[in-house]
Amino acid sequence: MTDHHPQGYLALPATGNGAGVLVLHAWWGLNNTIKAFCNRLAEVGFVVFAPDLYHGKTAETIADAEALGSALDENHLQAKEEIRQAVAFLRQRTDQPERGLAVIGFSLGAYYALDLATADPEQIRAVVVFYGTGVFEHGDSGATYLGHFAEDDPYEPRENVDALEASLKQAGRPATIYRYPGAGHWFFEPDRADAYNSDAAALAWERTLSFLLEYSKLG
Repeated sequence: MTDHHPQGYLALPATGNGAGVLVLHAWWGLNNTIKAFCNRLAEVGFVVFAPDLYHGKTAETIADAEALGSALDENHLQAKEEIRQAVAFLRQRTDQPERGLAVIGFSLGAYYALDLATADPEQIRAVVVFYGTGVFEHGDSGATYLGHFAEDDPYEPRENVDALEASLKQAGRPATIYRYPGAGHWFFEPDRADAYNSDAAALAWERTLSFLLEYSKLG
C-alpha cells in the first residue's frame, strides 16, 4: 500500500476482487495471527483489510496488552476515525460497494465492531464478534450478527453475553450467539497456547465462513 493508505494489512483473493471484510484486532495488536486470519478469508474470495490501531506495536504478555488496550481506549475517538478511514479504503476495493461490508472483531476489536455497525449502518451489513461485547444499543444498526463466546470466560462473563443477545433481540436485529463448552477467552487464536481450543476454533471458523458467504450474496 502507498503512504496515503490507512496503516494496516490488506489481503486480496486470487481474483483481486470480492466482498469486503474489515477485521479489528484483539488487544494483542495486528500480529501474525490476525494477518493469517485475513489471508484465510482472502483465500476463499474476500477482500480483507485489518487496520493497525496500535500503529506497529504488538504485545505478547497480558500486561503489555492491557497497557496498549488502555491507551487505545483513552484515544477511542481517534481509533474510531481510523476505523472509519479503513471502511472507506476497503469499500473502494470491493467489487460491489453498494453491498456494504462485513466486520469481524476479536475481543477488544469486538467493541469497535459493534460500535461501527451502529455508527455506520449504511456500510455495515454483517457483524461477527469473538469473545467481546461492550455495546448494548443497536437501534440504529442495519446488520445481521454472529457471536462466538467461551463458556468459561472471566473477561466476558455470561451476563455480558446475555445482555448483548437481549439488546440485539430488542433492537430487532437478526443474531445468532454461540457459546463454546470447555473453551476460554482467545480460544480461536492459535498463538495463545494456554487458551487455544482447536475443536472450538474449527467450529467457529466453519460457522463464520458460512455466515460471511451468506452476507456476500446480498446486494
